[in-house]
Amino acid sequence: MVEFDTPLARLFSRTKSEKRAALIGYLPAGFPTIEGAPRVIAAMVEGGVDAIEIGFPYSDPVMDGPIIQDAADQAIKNGTGASDVFDLVKSTAALGVPTVVMTYWNPIERYGVDEFGSALMAAGGSGVITPDLTIEESARWAQASVKSQFNRIYVIAPSTSESRMPLVTSQCSGFIYAASLMGVTGTRNSVSGDARSLVARIRSGSDLPVAVGLGVSTGDQAREVAQYADGVIVGSAFIRLIQQSATIEEGCERVRELAASLSAGVRG
Repeated sequence: MVEFDTPLARLFSRTKSEKRAALIGYLPAGFPTIEGAPRVIAAMVEGGVDAIEIGFPYSDPVMDGPIIQDAADQAIKNGTGASDVFDLVKSTAALGVPTVVMTYWNPIERYGVDEFGSALMAAGGSGVITPDLTIEESARWAQASVKSQFNRIYVIAPSTSESRMPLVTSQCSGFIYAASLMGVTGTRNSVSGDARSLVARIRSGSDLPVAVGLGVSTGDQAREVAQYADGVIVGSAFIRLIQQSATIEEGCERVRELAASLSAGVRG
């Protein structure tokens, strides 16, 4: 896989030189409102988040648990569409942080494969995470990524076989998304014990950075994962704070505080 010189790739080079993991925050576009999403992301960045993962709201998010599903449903009710996703990518990238989109395949196909890649790069995005796209069905997507030069990120699960692992990792760029457990996104009291062994399995056949997602919600958990992974992905914990807050101002302040705790964790 050819590695492209994106802000995301440069971030992992920098964090490696700093001997720490990168902190990646997730938020669906259009949540809690189309206007409010940039404010939440700004709070994440102010708190110390290194990169942002923007979710494309989708009606059947098979990888996501109830917290993110509720947020995506709210975003859809708010009328969030592709243009809003790319507008959020643009405003987020303007903050100086690498920005990627996490989307299921259907929205890409509906938008147009080449067109999606072109729109992403025009907005200043670095890459796309596609949790439900298999390598066997990725030919058009691979061509689009080479054409527009964005990072193509696939998800590796604990169930991924030893024979399949190199087939998937060889098609990734930017980083490899390691799902810490067999399940859906959400906050948990502890990070799955499968995460460390999965990262080790991935690293045995790939030099790409590995970022762990699913289940991280506290500074202590971030510190634990940062001991063996190159990146820590947090989504549900941020979203839950917004859902539990009476106002966007209160939510953003709580998001900023959590980001600072997580940031201290990955630097611990």
